[in-house]
Order: sequence, then C-alpha cells, then structure tokens
Amino acid sequence: MFGSSLIDRRSKPERVADQAWQHLLSAVGSAGDSVRDATRVARRNSSGLADDATDLVGSAADEARRRASLAFDALAGRRPALPWTLLIAATLAGAAIGWAAGTAARAAGSREQNTDEIEFVDVDRPNSPANQDG
Repeated sequence: MFGSSLIDRRSKPERVADQAWQHLLSAVGSAGDSVRDATRVARRNSSGLADDATDLVGSAADEARRRASLAFDALAGRRPALPWTLLIAATLAGAAIGWAAGTAARAAGSREQNTDEIEFVDVDRPNSPANQDG
C-alpha cells in the first residue's frame, strides 16, 4: 500500500520520466544481448576469415620461398630441372594423336581400295555387256 500511494502521488511528468527510464533500461538490456549475439557471430566469422587469411598468407609465403629459391639457383648458375611430367604428358598426347591419324589414314586407304575393284565398261567395244540387247 505504501508503494502504491507513492506512485499515485507523483506528478504526471515524473511518471512519464519513470516509464521512459524503464524503456531505456530495457532497450539497453536488449541492445546488450544483441551486441553479445553479434559479437559471437563476428567471432565465429572472423575465425573463418582468419583461417582463410592464414591460408592465403601461407600460400603467398610458399610462392615467395619458391621464387627466392629459383632466383638463388639462377644467380648461382644452376639450371632449373626439366619438367618431366610435362614432357611425358606431351609425348603421350603426341603418340595418341599419331595413332588416331594412322588409324584414320588406314581406314581411308581401305575405302579407296574398294573403289578400285569396280569394273568400268567400255561402251565402244562391240562385245561389251552394255551393247547386248537383253
């Protein structure tokens, strides 16, 4: 009862200010929750970004190390090693293309032999099958 009588005795501006204060406290509280949630999400996302950045920096460092090694070898007068995998792949591709071309040439040659077996008839010859009446 004592608390209710104090609330009733306050003026309207005091009650409005009290309500505004309560709304402000609840907004700050919910904003704090939102910030904590956003912080958790940002921490999760930033760890993924950090992993990606680490991979990127690591690959860039590996590339820089490789190039520095090649430059050092070049300055020392050492020639780079032959790219054996590339040479073997090119040789196999050339062999496959050569085999395909040879097979196609043999197939075309066998078709030409069939046309040589056709007998041409000389129409001007007197005993020609074309001159005989049937």
